[in-house]
Amino acid sequence: MKRLPWLGFAILALMVLASLLGPELWPQDALRQNYAKLYAAPSAEHPLGTDNLGRDVLARVLLGGRISLSIAFLATLGALTMGLATGLMAGGRGSWLDIVLTRVSDALLAFPGFLLVLLVVVILGNGQFQTIAALAVGGTPAFFRLTRGYTRSILGSEYVTAATALGASQSRILPRHVLPNLIAPLVVQAASVAAAFLLVEASLSFLGLGIAPPTPTWGNVLQDARALLTRQPWAALGPGLVLGATALGLQLVSDGLRDRFDPRSR
Repeated sequence: MKRLPWLGFAILALMVLASLLGPELWPQDALRQNYAKLYAAPSAEHPLGTDNLGRDVLARVLLGGRISLSIAFLATLGALTMGLATGLMAGGRGSWLDIVLTRVSDALLAFPGFLLVLLVVVILGNGQFQTIAALAVGGTPAFFRLTRGYTRSILGSEYVTAATALGASQSRILPRHVLPNLIAPLVVQAASVAAAFLLVEASLSFLGLGIAPPTPTWGNVLQDARALLTRQPWAALGPGLVLGATALGLQLVSDGLRDRFDPRSR
C-alpha cells in the first residue's frame, strides 16, 4: 500500500481517538457558558479561544467530533445495510422485483445527493436520529447499484453456473459465492461515503437543520464562529481543520483500499 493511505489511516485514527478520549481528558466543559470570557483569544487555558457565549472552543470541537463521527459512521452503516439487502434482492431475484427496486433507486438518484438528504431532514425534523436516517436514505442508492451490479456479474460467472448445475440453490449461492466477493468493493465505497456524510452532516448543522444547539457538532461550531471570522478567526480554524483533515483521511483510506483490492486501479 502506498504512503498516502497510511497517512489517511493515521489522521483518521488520531481524530477518532481525540473524539473518544478528548472530552474525558480535557478539563473544560463544552457546554458551560462563561460570560466573563466572551471571545477570549487562544491561551494555555483555552488553546482555541472561546466563543460568543464564553464556551471553550477546543472542548466543543472534541465533543462535536464524537457526535459528528458517530453520525457519519452510523449513517454509512445504515446505507450499506439497506443497499446491500435491496441490491441482493434485485440482483439475485430479478424479474419484477429488480425492475421496481431499480426504478426506485433511479428516482432517488435523480435528486442531487444533498437536496435528497435536505428533503428527508425537512420531513423528519431535527435531531441525531433524524439526521442519521436522512443520510442513510440518501446513501442507499449508491450501495444498491454497486451490490446489484456485482451480484448480477457474479451470478453470471462460470463457477456459479457450475454450482447451480450441481444442485446449489440461490439461498446457498448468495452467502457462499456472492457475499465474499462483495466485501472489498463495499468497504471501499463505505469509506468514501463516510467522508461525504461527514461533510453533509456539517453542512446541515451549519444551516441549522442538523443537530440542534447547544449540543456541539463540527458544523454548528463552525456556524457559531461564522459571525466572528473578522475578529476571531481562530474560532473557525479548529473545527474547520479537523473536519477537512478527517474527510481527507477517509478519502485517502478509500483510495488505498481501492488500490489494495482492485489490481486494475494500480
